[in-house]
Amino acid sequence: MRKVDVCLTPELLHLYGVKNRVVVIVDILRATSCMTVAIANGVEKIIPVAKLEECQSLRQKGCVGAAERDGKMPEGFDLGNSPLAYLNNAYAGKTIAMTTTNGTLAISKSKDAEEVIIGSFLNKTAVINYLISQPNDVLIVCAGWKGKVNLEDTLFAGAVVEGLKDHFEIENDAVIASATLYNYAKKDMLDYLSACSHVKRLKNLHIQKDIEFCLREDQFNVIPVLKEDALVDMEKLVLT
Repeated sequence: MRKVDVCLTPELLHLYGVKNRVVVIVDILRATSCMTVAIANGVEKIIPVAKLEECQSLRQKGCVGAAERDGKMPEGFDLGNSPLAYLNNAYAGKTIAMTTTNGTLAISKSKDAEEVIIGSFLNKTAVINYLISQPNDVLIVCAGWKGKVNLEDTLFAGAVVEGLKDHFEIENDAVIASATLYNYAKKDMLDYLSACSHVKRLKNLHIQKDIEFCLREDQFNVIPVLKEDALVDMEKLVLT
């Protein structure tokens, strides 16, 4: 039977290994939510990079530059890290170069996986259904915050585990813990997360609308997948 596991922070990824697994990258507030919305709204591809300098270099070559550090947009870029910026096909057909504090770093650490896909509450059921349909073990990698565990990514991991529990064997206690937290909080995740560190951090930046939006479930039926160092729409990849 296939196995599902949860890595609560990329700092622990060396204990798991990613080869021969489908890795689901999770950065709910807000990188993987942005990626989901962008692809759903017609962005051609997203090039995730770990460093600001890499992102700026790609911007100078014609990409739209999206960057975030400590929740804010650094100077010299076109976009920050708000999923709302991509709505209404605002960047349809464009290539986005993206760097964030946590999410793009988690992607870079997972590139040796069998496959890397992007998960968020916004595409939760699409992700679950795909994982059930494919043959590999699954590792959910929570981006966390600067190497530390955070609640919102752990809750999403638990939501995916709940969706997979009849099809996958649980591999360790992080899987149980994340599912337990999700089942406790799922009736009102916004209220449950109100005391968590990253939500407080983002509220201080006056982006409550982003937080509320990122916790909406199943707004889109797309899965961004990493293909040759860029995230693209899985459905379009299959069609080609």
